Amino acid sequence: MPDIEIYTQLFCPYCERAVYTLTKKGVPFREIPAQPGSVEREEAFSRSGGRTSVPQIFIDGKHIGGCDDMLALDRAGRLDPMLGLA
Repeated sequence: MPDIEIYTQLFCPYCERAVYTLTKKGVPFREIPAQPGSVEREEAFSRSGGRTSVPQIFIDGKHIGGCDDMLALDRAGRLDPMLGLA
């Protein structure tokens, strides 16, 4: 299984949707709370090439983007292979 990391923030509907999608797929992932102003938020910003929104999702260290990006990969049939499901 790939190493999946997702930086999230409380009360973020996009974060909730991304977590729900990964949970529904049954893949293990590490959720990293990244509240504004936190070290984790700065880490997400740095790792994502300057993206300031959450969630920021990484699969095996590769940045795949946010919730909309992940859902687009899923619709295109490209997410499951990245998650080791196909």
